[in-house]
Amino acid sequence: MTTPPTKGEGEEREAPVIRDRRRIDPETGKVREGGQAQAAPESAADSGAGAAAAGQAPAGEGASAGEQALRTQLDERTADLQRLKAEFDNYRKRVERDRLAVREQALANVLNELLPVLDDIGRAREHEELTGGFKSVGEALEAVVGKLGLEKYGEKGEPFDPTVHEALMHSYSPDVTDTTCVDVLQPGYRIGERVLRPARVAVAEPAPGSAAAEDGGTSEGGGQPKADDGE
Repeated sequence: MTTPPTKGEGEEREAPVIRDRRRIDPETGKVREGGQAQAAPESAADSGAGAAAAGQAPAGEGASAGEQALRTQLDERTADLQRLKAEFDNYRKRVERDRLAVREQALANVLNELLPVLDDIGRAREHEELTGGFKSVGEALEAVVGKLGLEKYGEKGEPFDPTVHEALMHSYSPDVTDTTCVDVLQPGYRIGERVLRPARVAVAEPAPGSAAAEDGGTSEGGGQPKADDGE
């Protein structure tokens, strides 16, 4: 009795089939088209399934929400910067204003101390005693204070102004039609609009009963002088 041959005996066995699914060809180093094409749909399907499973919003809505949040933050930061800039500008203006005020006050204090010296120079000039070296020094000092902004004022014949004049003497005169400075007893000094010392003057008003007095010349001449009547 012959034993039947076992399965596979006497027959050539089929060789195992090995499929290389690597995307990179190990010999050429290039990406295989088949592997890339197969991987892409699988990756997209997996991504879509994962997003659907996790309940995530579509990519378009997520990007829109993110842009809106960034825009809101940008607007807030812009408003903060504008507010800080306005505060800094106000601070800089206030510092500059205070600096100018301090400078003007310091300059006024120094010039106030020099006014008696300037008065002596003026009296010496009136008596023709401003000569020689004293004249050069006096003129140099007057030039320096002039560059610093000191202005001398007060002239005979100018209208009386109680804001810049101080009346030390008062009289009536038929030669004036308004309250007028008829003599300057001491000149005034100012820096710009700031009066350091008012001009001390003698004033005259139109004589009572004159045409100018009847027309109200006294009231138009700057008001009643603030000093008592002199002799």
